[in-house]
Amino acid sequence: MTFQVYDTTLRDGAQREGLSYSVIDKLAVARLLDEFGVGFIEGGWPGAVPKDTEFFRRARTELDLRHALLVAFGATRKAGVAVADDPQVRALLDAATPAVALVAKADLRHVERALRTTAGENLAMIHDTVTHLVREGRRVFVDGEHFFDGYRQDPGYGAAVVETALAAGAEVMVLCDTNGGMLPSQITAVVGDLTERLGVGPELLGIHCQNDTACAVANTIAAVEAGVRHFQGTANGYGERPGNADIFAVVANLQLKLGLPVLPAGCLEQMVRVSHAIAEIANIAPDTHQAYAGAAAFAHKAGLHASAIKVDPLLYNHVDPSVVGNDMRILVTEMAGRASVELKSRELGLDLAGHPETLSKVTSRIKELEAGGWSFEAADASFELLVRSELPDAAPPRPFALESYRVLVEHREDGAVVSEATVKIRVRGERVIATAEGNGPINALDEALRVGLSRHYPELREFELADYKVRILEGSHGTGAVTRVLVETADGTGRDWTTVGVHPNVVEASWHALVDALTYGLDRERV
Repeated sequence: MTFQVYDTTLRDGAQREGLSYSVIDKLAVARLLDEFGVGFIEGGWPGAVPKDTEFFRRARTELDLRHALLVAFGATRKAGVAVADDPQVRALLDAATPAVALVAKADLRHVERALRTTAGENLAMIHDTVTHLVREGRRVFVDGEHFFDGYRQDPGYGAAVVETALAAGAEVMVLCDTNGGMLPSQITAVVGDLTERLGVGPELLGIHCQNDTACAVANTIAAVEAGVRHFQGTANGYGERPGNADIFAVVANLQLKLGLPVLPAGCLEQMVRVSHAIAEIANIAPDTHQAYAGAAAFAHKAGLHASAIKVDPLLYNHVDPSVVGNDMRILVTEMAGRASVELKSRELGLDLAGHPETLSKVTSRIKELEAGGWSFEAADASFELLVRSELPDAAPPRPFALESYRVLVEHREDGAVVSEATVKIRVRGERVIATAEGNGPINALDEALRVGLSRHYPELREFELADYKVRILEGSHGTGAVTRVLVETADGTGRDWTTVGVHPNVVEASWHALVDALTYGLDRERV
């Protein structure tokens, strides 16, 4: 049983609002998709989009694909134009790809109102273009645009489009839910009716689904279960409007749930890495709650879940996370029980199983802090420091002791706003006073603390504040609200860690998070 995994990230996925790939980006994404093991990569529309023309030109010498074939996308010849004279058809051949995808109208309403031609001429356009490209040695896929909507209106014409494309030599006729309005049962019914009407096997059909009903993945699975062997999707579901079928979820479901041999051996476990890398190239934050590939896909919060996972991780995981390159995580919150704290500690390399009193103390402390607004589910570094502070001989050394700090904000006559911070600390028996300016009170406080510590801890020069988030806690509004601060710190080697602080005063909340960040980072350097 052979499947064709066809990715349209570089063409359909690029239609997502706010997304724009450079040629270099497109080349990088193509390499990643090939590492994931897809069979076909649709690279764009040469002749219509200059960037895509350049991509195909460079791809000939710069891409060395192991699993995938590159596909150029275009349209059938224009109405009333000989196929050999159509410049866009010529551009498809000039792209020099082994395969070509053609978009063709499969809804008679679109033929008459959008193309402004006749039903017969549209069929001739499909026949002529497919025949011409096959004669030139190309594998041809035909995308039947608006197929499902058109089939509901006029099934006879939809069937004629499919019959014409296949008779002309198309390898696959792709049925497109262009408006994304179908449901799985409707997909199944149309595939079954079409194959019975034409007397063709469903393996000659493909499926392409948009996600307007949040059913793109389910619709794609339904088509495959109905016999379709060619399916299309995009990385992370990128695409116009709500997007396309997420190729990662489709592949994982087919391979792990239905046992279908979709990808080459060893490729499925590349999913998370490839998903996140493509998100970075697209400059879109990875969806933490994305199925299979999201950071939260196998994250467990409830204490009841953790108790079961402690016995057998698969009791609350639908698959082993490692098969898609992901990890299971235990979130420590007010919902946490002893099992959650124990598993999370073990995840961080701390064994509390032999310290039941410490485990109980940490669990109680977590619940107490969480009730006051603290949250450790996104602040592993602060959680680890808390656990270690309760374990015998495990507490990390505090790099300094605070005497006092002061932060000033000055709004000058010229409109400039400058913050200045002074810290008085004791470091290794020495009293240190340090002052620094910053573009805000927290930045100034961070800089002053670093100035005061730098002589004793020169490694601090490699640390940088990578992200800073402030949230007003629910139920506490106004200028006196309790705030939670998350600080993400990086050390220049690709390692980063997150710490948390909570207080009615945002500067004090930030101070807690900054101190934890420096304490954790310096201890890691020491170890």
